[in-house]
Amino acid sequence: MKTDDLVAMLATGIAPVPRHTARRRIAQALLMSLPVSLVIMLVRDGVRDDLLSAIFLPMFWAKLLFPLSIAAAALVAIHRLGRPGIGTGRTWMGLVLPVLAVWALALAHKLDMLPLAHAEPVPGVSWVRCMLSVGLISLPVLAATLLALRDLAPTRPAWSGAGAGALAGGVATAVFALHCKDLTPASLALWQVASMLLPTLAGALLGRRLLRW
Repeated sequence: MKTDDLVAMLATGIAPVPRHTARRRIAQALLMSLPVSLVIMLVRDGVRDDLLSAIFLPMFWAKLLFPLSIAAAALVAIHRLGRPGIGTGRTWMGLVLPVLAVWALALAHKLDMLPLAHAEPVPGVSWVRCMLSVGLISLPVLAATLLALRDLAPTRPAWSGAGAGALAGGVATAVFALHCKDLTPASLALWQVASMLLPTLAGALLGRRLLRW
């Protein structure tokens, strides 16, 4: 068979991939896995008993919006990483800047430059337990996002997996914030960052193996 005939045969019946396929599959993965993560948190930990009063505290929203900002940046990153030939540009700055902001907040509070009301540490809070809970809560989102990426065409498996892990870690940390009562800036700067870092590393390791062509 001639080369031209082979190329013509392979090209027969090829149709363009519908627009927004990557975005739709990742969104579907998130919508299917997020309720599972919520159920895990509710069964394992439960919602904090003072939630109705906590929602009036600025640090409660900081604790919730910080990991959600990480998840949003990771969502944009993996949407781009799932399509060949599209660079991430400055997308990763969306992951770095929120972390720098909470570190600056924690440092300012440590130096008593920015005293915050209602930000005393809660006795008995175990950061190790919090990180393990976040890791468990993140598993459904991480698994679903990796499966969605397998149906796409990521050319950088490890980075794509890391993005999936950052998305899962951000979502899980935000979900766990509905349980955890520690509203100190240190909790954002230390255990929330560490909690999101674990799924990110796990995603990078898994993506390196699972997302290769």
